[in-house]
Amino acid sequence: MRAKNSEVKQGAAPTADRTFTEAARRAQIVNAAIEVIAEVGYAKASFSRIARQAGLSSTGMISYHFAGKDDLMREVVAEVLRVADAYMRPRIEAHTTAPERLRAHIESNLALLDVYPKHLHAMVEVLTGVRGESPSAGEFRAATDTLLDTLITAVRTAQEAGEFGEFDPATMVYALRGSIDALVMRAAHDPDFDAAAHGRRLADLFDRATRSTP
Repeated sequence: MRAKNSEVKQGAAPTADRTFTEAARRAQIVNAAIEVIAEVGYAKASFSRIARQAGLSSTGMISYHFAGKDDLMREVVAEVLRVADAYMRPRIEAHTTAPERLRAHIESNLALLDVYPKHLHAMVEVLTGVRGESPSAGEFRAATDTLLDTLITAVRTAQEAGEFGEFDPATMVYALRGSIDALVMRAAHDPDFDAAAHGRRLADLFDRATRSTP
């Protein structure tokens, strides 16, 4: 019985190694894609550019791990969302009031530009560059709508609790996301962009716009 168990363990190791190696390679390609998209834009982010950025000898390694550019872009968006959530969530949840959480949401979102300077830019490029007929376009729209709906619900709940004033929650959230996206695009072309300062100013602006007044 011991010999049989030993054979199972010995046979499992290469599979585990392959799985780990493949996951690491996929992550390497996704990170290279983020760098390239942020640098040259979605339209010019070819497999050849991404392969060079990743240090791969050919584009075949990308095609082995991803069904096509659309598949790779889906993973790029997923990775940026994962990174953003891991960075922003604890900073937002450290606060208890709606105004404090709104400020933390805005400031941590802009702070991502300093911590992960290419991620947000790459995501905006992908979301604006993917064409309507692309299989992932609908998925991206649905994911974006879900995020917006979550924010709208949170704002409406805060209004009902008296933490925010009277305004249309959807309009306010659309204005907020549009402002953040515009600053992200500005940061990509402005070497002197001060993400922390813009985060504070934008937070001040929306704090005044949403404030509950007696």
